[in-house]
Formats: sequence, C-alpha cells, structure tokens
Amino acid sequence: MQTALVDRPVRPPAREQLLQCLFQHRAATTAQLQAMVSPSPHPETLRQNLRRLRAEQLAQSVVRAHHQSVWSLTARGQQAVLSWPQFRGRRAYRAGLQGLRSAHTVTVTRTAVAFLEDARVRADECSPLDWEPEVAHPVRDGAADGERMLIADALLRYTRTGPDRALLRAFVEVDRATESAERLAAKLITYARFHAAPAPTPAGRRQGGGAGGLMVPWQRSYPVFPRVLFVLTGAGPRALAQRIADLQAMVRQHPLVSQFAAAVPLGAAVLEEIEENAASANVWLPLANGSSRCSWMSL
Repeated sequence: MQTALVDRPVRPPAREQLLQCLFQHRAATTAQLQAMVSPSPHPETLRQNLRRLRAEQLAQSVVRAHHQSVWSLTARGQQAVLSWPQFRGRRAYRAGLQGLRSAHTVTVTRTAVAFLEDARVRADECSPLDWEPEVAHPVRDGAADGERMLIADALLRYTRTGPDRALLRAFVEVDRATESAERLAAKLITYARFHAAPAPTPAGRRQGGGAGGLMVPWQRSYPVFPRVLFVLTGAGPRALAQRIADLQAMVRQHPLVSQFAAAVPLGAAVLEEIEENAASANVWLPLANGSSRCSWMSL
C-alpha cells in the first residue's frame, strides 16, 4: 500500500533559524526564540546553539536581573545573514540591548510570538519572517507640520487558510504605557495622513516613472491598505481601557481620522488578553462602529 505524500515545508536547521529570527526581530529572549524556531528544539539544544553563536561572535546577550537573557545579533552576525539570498537587498541596523528601546523591542517580539503561536494552532500561514519590525513610509501630503515619517512598530503578513482563505496585512503598534495617551492617539493622525496622501501630479512625476507615478503613495507597497492594530500593555486594566477609549475618541473627533476609519479596519487589544485567549480570539475592540469585541480578522 503506497503512502500518500504530504507537502511539508522544509525547515532550515535551528542555527539558521535563530540567525534569521534574531536579524528579523532585532532582539528576543531565550523563551521567545524557543517559540519561534520550528520544530521547537529541546531547551538545552537551543541554549547550546545560542552559546555557539555567541562564541563565534555572531550573537550577543544581556542578562537582566529576574528576567531571561535578551539576545541580538552582532554586526558580524548581521553581515552573515545579509549574505544569504533571501535577505539580499536588506540593510544592517544599529541594535542595542540596553535601556528602554530594548524593552520596547522585546515587547514587540512578545507580540509577534502571540500571533505566530496562534497561527500554528489554526494551521494558518505565518512565519517569524512574516513579522517585519519598524516599517517606515514617508508621509508626503503637503502638510506644513506634523510627522514626516510613518514608522510602524511592525508589519504583519498573515494568510488565513481554509474555505475563507485570505491574505491579510496589519500595521501593529505596541504601546507599553510609557508615553501619553494623547501621543498614542496622535499616531492615528499619521496613519490617516499616509492613507490620504495624494498621488503625485504628472508634472511632478520623475522622468521615466511611467503610469505607476499616478498611484497614491501607499499603493506602491500594498494592494489593500493594512488594518491598524494597537496592542497595549504595561498598566492596569482601568488605565488600558482608558487608553483604548482615547483612541476611539480620536476616531470620532478628528475628521481625517474618521474618514480613515471608514476605509480601514482599526482595533485595539490588551497583550495579556491576547496571550491568554489567542491573537485571533474575540479580544479586539474596534476603534469605530461599535464596542463589541471581535477577532482582529473580523474588524
């Protein structure tokens, strides 16, 4: 009796996956790396691989009191990954493991792990490389003031499988309650400005630009504008609920953001609730049109 062949993705060795994940996510704890590598190696095997990468000066780590070690690539490690075909065209970045920036990066990675683990349970398609941190786009809307760049904490590429298969994208903003609620809500204005920025006029088109010069700026990167997801943590339930309410108020009160919310799904959730229930669970509050919780895919 002949056994039917099942197409399964060929996974690179754990060492290669660790280098990829550290390059892509910039910083991660040992447990986060354990969750990202597939199939998940024995914890001691993972630690041995990390120690070898550190001995070869490809990775570095910082031990924090009462916390797990945080890992990142060295400059040498980044150059090694950039030599691989799948990373051709990418650029090295300045990575640091100290201070508030490192804490934010690790929290962004924590959010990524929540989505990745949920995708595995659902048998959806989402790998660690489908989460891209610090995605930047210029905001060219002619405004005299305001932000000149939109820098999303991450861009998520996610394929929902099954009969309702869909290719989904989302900008993800991770809020640790370290900035004012006003500054958090103002991020919606920057997204709205990027969405509303007009196409360049034919007179302003670069020579040889072709018909593509008439596209609005965001369409150069996305067939559909990604939904925007705010993930909140770092404060008590009442404070986080108020920050979500402030985001909803911005949608109601700012005309440009209201127009944006009518065209693009916007939602917010608490990171601890995502981890407890699953990223696709009904833990997301829409920022417009009602207060019923739903999945981020249904916003």
